[in-house]
Amino acid sequence: MIAAMLESLSAPPSQIILLTFLRCRFSIRPTMRTLSKIVLLGVVAAVCSYAQEPRNRGAQSAPPNATGQAQAGSANSGDIHLMNVRGNVSMLVGAGGNVTVQAGDQGILLVDTGLTTMADKVLATIRPLSGKPVLYIINTDDRPDHVGGNVPLGNGGRAGRGGGGAPNVNIIAFVTTQAWMSGPVGQPSPTPEAAWPNDTYSEPQRNLHFNGEAVQIFHQTGTTDGNSMVLFRGSDVVSTGDIFDPTQYPMIDLKEGGSLQGVLEGLNRLKEMVVPENHFEGGTMVIPGHGRLCDAADVAVYQQMVTIVRDRLQYMIKKGMTLEQVKAAKPTQDFDPIYGNNTGNWTTDMFVEAAYKSLGGK
Repeated sequence: MIAAMLESLSAPPSQIILLTFLRCRFSIRPTMRTLSKIVLLGVVAAVCSYAQEPRNRGAQSAPPNATGQAQAGSANSGDIHLMNVRGNVSMLVGAGGNVTVQAGDQGILLVDTGLTTMADKVLATIRPLSGKPVLYIINTDDRPDHVGGNVPLGNGGRAGRGGGGAPNVNIIAFVTTQAWMSGPVGQPSPTPEAAWPNDTYSEPQRNLHFNGEAVQIFHQTGTTDGNSMVLFRGSDVVSTGDIFDPTQYPMIDLKEGGSLQGVLEGLNRLKEMVVPENHFEGGTMVIPGHGRLCDAADVAVYQQMVTIVRDRLQYMIKKGMTLEQVKAAKPTQDFDPIYGNNTGNWTTDMFVEAAYKSLGGK
């Protein structure tokens, strides 16, 4: 029995958890021995997942190793790594947030641009991919680790429009993302004007065709009211932005219209977009806002976590529990070893408070 369990650990942790659940659910009369084995496998799989998952927002994926799997790296090291995902779509890590790169004969399209301080390294890394310049940038939200490179990468070392600093590229984003980047009228802008999106959309979906491939941009209220997810149809790759961030709990920005329910709706939508190959592994590849390259199984595990936390918080709110009481009850305790943080710019405590308030807690 122990040997069989150890052998099963060669499968990805997400697959182990899913298979143990299915065996339990569809066993008509499971014996105590079977149930004990399932529980033990689930615990071991969770421990393995904890060991393999990135531990914080800075954890990024490095180039593929000998088996083609992305290894964990650190954005703080200043290293930029590029790995081909499928077709002409690649994933660039180490620039802050993940950057999705689609390159071909027509030029380069980027989904998010990372931090401003990493732009020169990003540009040097993507230049060899195409003889043409960056022509499109899609911003999935307005956070600095997603839009910081808009100007330098958009200009690519060239002078901007009219010889100024504004990029020569189309910067696409949902209309409210531009509003958050520009700030209220009469107040200082939180983002330089040259970095603002110049090609906004307000409809549920925006389509374009580039480098011989259909690219679909979907608006989804999630961590903000202006998140976008991008599907590369020919390559079967989805770039999710921060709606899916397996390195931590969702970073909900209440001031910008974000909510836990919105994130969950985005994850449910993402689950419908991805098509697994075998046993929920492979198939559609998913480039998250931060962290390693993922697939349908990873999305399912994260979506299940968000669903459980949402349900617990709704139950506590219905019982009339205050925010302090909810925090004391630790509704995320069993998930904290994987997604929680006690320090940094997004702690578990901050997540619980934002999620609680977004669900109507007072």
